[in-house]
Amino acid sequence: MARARRILIVEDDAKTAASVDMYLRHAGFRTDVARSGPDALDKARDGKPDLVILDLMLPGLGGLEVCAALRAESNVPIIMLTARSTEDDKLRGLEIGADDYVTKPFSPRELVARVRVVLRRFEPPDDKIVAGELVLDRAAREVVVRGEPVALTAAEYRLVETLMRAPGRVFSRDELMQRAFGDSCDRLDRTIDVHIKNLRKKIEVDRANPQRIVTVFGLGYKFV
Repeated sequence: MARARRILIVEDDAKTAASVDMYLRHAGFRTDVARSGPDALDKARDGKPDLVILDLMLPGLGGLEVCAALRAESNVPIIMLTARSTEDDKLRGLEIGADDYVTKPFSPRELVARVRVVLRRFEPPDDKIVAGELVLDRAAREVVVRGEPVALTAAEYRLVETLMRAPGRVFSRDELMQRAFGDSCDRLDRTIDVHIKNLRKKIEVDRANPQRIVTVFGLGYKFV
């Protein structure tokens, strides 16, 4: 299941850090802020961020040294953020492992766009959607629960795939009918409710208290 990506902002200037933090949170990311080089390494090791925005000029340990240390330990994407704008500075940052380079002053909206672009480069293939112990393998057209394949009808598979590909989105019964059966179905019946009930029997730990496929009363269903 899709989750909010965690971004570590390493910036000693409080105003800049607050601005970047606000824009990233508004864009749906989770954030953490470090104000020095040693703090950045500690938070990167403990928090396992999906991407690091790293200023070059930091107290305690410079950004280039932090970048080299991070790169020696992981492949976490790194965007260098600095007032320096010479070509040599940019090349040095890229050579030690930075994935992108943004110079100050910058637009926070542009930085958010850069974050998304870099994250897309590191996204795993979209063949599998994983939500805890529930895995949908699109290549095999198979659903696995706690390591065991689950036998689904074609309609049930199409329903759970539709829901899992858009976690949190509420689908109306008409939308789900269309996805599962196409234009030939009778949209006035409660077929979807029956299929959802059967799906819950197969993928929920407690089908009487569903935690994955949730009813949104008066609207439809969503995947959590």
